[in-house]
Amino acid sequence: MNELLRTVPLFERLGEEDLSRIARSATRITLSAGEQLFAEGAAATTAYVIVSGEIEIFKQSGRRPVTLAIRKAGDVIGEMALLDDSTRSATARASSDAELVAIPKAEIDQLMATSADAVRALLLVLRDRWQSTQALLAQSERMAQLGTLTAGLAHELNNPAAAVGRAAGQLRESVAKLASAERGLAGRLDPDSLADVTELRQGIALQDSATSSLSSIARADLEAEVESRLAEAGVVEPWSAASALVEAGLAGDIDRVLDACGEPIEEVLAVLRADVEIESLLHEVEEASRRLAAIVRAFKSYSYLDQAPVQRIDLVAGLEDTLMILKPQLAGIEIHREYTEVLPPLEGHGGELNQVWTNLIHNAADAVREAGTADGRIVLRIRAEGDRVLVEVEDNGTGIPPDALHRVFDAFFTTKPPGSGTGLGLNISYTIVVDHHGGEISVESEPGRTVFRVSLPAVAPPGGDP
Repeated sequence: MNELLRTVPLFERLGEEDLSRIARSATRITLSAGEQLFAEGAAATTAYVIVSGEIEIFKQSGRRPVTLAIRKAGDVIGEMALLDDSTRSATARASSDAELVAIPKAEIDQLMATSADAVRALLLVLRDRWQSTQALLAQSERMAQLGTLTAGLAHELNNPAAAVGRAAGQLRESVAKLASAERGLAGRLDPDSLADVTELRQGIALQDSATSSLSSIARADLEAEVESRLAEAGVVEPWSAASALVEAGLAGDIDRVLDACGEPIEEVLAVLRADVEIESLLHEVEEASRRLAAIVRAFKSYSYLDQAPVQRIDLVAGLEDTLMILKPQLAGIEIHREYTEVLPPLEGHGGELNQVWTNLIHNAADAVREAGTADGRIVLRIRAEGDRVLVEVEDNGTGIPPDALHRVFDAFFTTKPPGSGTGLGLNISYTIVVDHHGGEISVESEPGRTVFRVSLPAVAPPGGDP
């Protein structure tokens, strides 16, 4: 065992007495390919030296595992969690048949306390692993966030796009109905009646939601009145024509309509019904197209496409664009806005700051859903504080445990269950706010109330990394 441990950089400079003590406490274990050594989130009591085979280290990021490293013979694994008495930050499993030496935590603690060479060797290992792991997971975090945003954007685009497609198909049928109705009416009206009907039809096209302000009860009563009047005039299906006339805003001119119809009343009403259908469908296409354009504008503004790396920032627009992008994740949660109208000018990296708002609002939504309250709420505040701008994101969710508050911005630290978060969202937000914009970010929390505060200088200091 001594000869084996001597080949490991962590132990190569130990004295024989220390090495023998570790060897006596160590035990050999074997793993079959695919067998798990330890799981993310589990308590850490042991470090391992790989004797043969390979061990895969991976971490759940959302629903998919991200491989952090493949450790081979001579590598030490599992020691990082022992140093700060934390749980396992990743999962380890054998990618082939493997043999390992297990070393208890007590021996690792004593080694760190008595050997400067071992401490130095371990620090070098930890530095390299920290940098590579953080880079991999940061990329994974960004890709996961991009996937969330893309899914949300696709969801938001789907409804108006489907409305346009549906209305376009129905327009074809309505135009055919109108053509048929006009053929049936051709030559059956005298010039004066034809002029009156033409004026009525033009009025339909100019109507601007004449009945949109009516309640459902008031509308039903109005349709019943028109239906009764049409039935008295001998219309075969008065209920169908009544709905169309009310929709067209012609309910108050029913006598004028009947006078214009003359003898071919059914044919004239068929033309009017077709006109109303077409106008309604055109309005639906117009509204859906406007919605599509608004979503595209919001996404372009959110990502700061076609803009310089550093630009004038509109924080209100940034928060509103973020709410638009995250709309599916915020369903059922009440959003309160408390925005100060006059703010000092702010310059910075708009796309990066929107990533901060995305992380904070998304986390707030998760906390609200976890709490399961019927009145889930997120409050967004923006106000000036001297030459700085303060942005607050408050939620009434579960809160953050007091013993975790001082670590929420640490890389890889998360209060979510294993697989639900990489622990990098807030760390990335901290880097963007503090390092890139010279700002400050803090949090206070208790059950039912958590507030993240971001304070930004009116002009970002030069030299920040984009």
